[in-house]
Amino acid sequence: MKQFRILYTEDDETLAFLTKDNLEQNNYEVIHCPDGKLGLETFKKENFDICIFDIMMPKMDGFELATEIRKANTDIPIIFLSAKTLKEDRIKGLRLGADDYLVKPFSIEELLLKIEIFLKRSQKNIPVEKAVYEIGKYQFDTKNFILFNESEKIGLTQREAELLKLFLDNKNSVLKREQILTSLWGTDDYFMGRSLDVFISRLRKILANENGISIENLHGIGFRFSIA
Repeated sequence: MKQFRILYTEDDETLAFLTKDNLEQNNYEVIHCPDGKLGLETFKKENFDICIFDIMMPKMDGFELATEIRKANTDIPIIFLSAKTLKEDRIKGLRLGADDYLVKPFSIEELLLKIEIFLKRSQKNIPVEKAVYEIGKYQFDTKNFILFNESEKIGLTQREAELLKLFLDNKNSVLKREQILTSLWGTDDYFMGRSLDVFISRLRKILANENGISIENLHGIGFRFSIA
């Protein structure tokens, strides 16, 4: 069963701790940021299934954060949790693209219900998993682990094929090294990391002559599979 990832921004440390703890007890992975600026930076680096934002935060408020998020992703659910009770604030939040607006103090049961509803809705909009991808001059058959064109056929190992598919599903986005290792092996230990480097090296060689395609190593962070 997939563990959904939540980006949660809140500058009240006590409230953040309690909310994060409750969400994690309900099998959500929660990444907490104490201000909007860090929240935006984290969103750009990682993948999330839903966002929960406070409004009154340092460095960047929740309204501005939601505006920036919507520029990058029009579909991810956003829930505001705020002490701002005016109708005008609620309307502003919804007009910025939020899916809901809960006023503090809020019920954790209600928040959990909202999260469940919006995740179900967003999951229905996920397209059917692709079986064949186009990569430059190649077709990539994900079921049979083959890269092919009219004159050439290259067999991949299962791990290489899984890695390439993961890159293609997240093309032009940063994938953290730990995310890749956990997705492929379920762990991010040292030995799996060495194997990952070998697979990436082979994929680079296979795609070396494809213009506009690259696997960029972001030191200390992870990788980005770029397609121009």
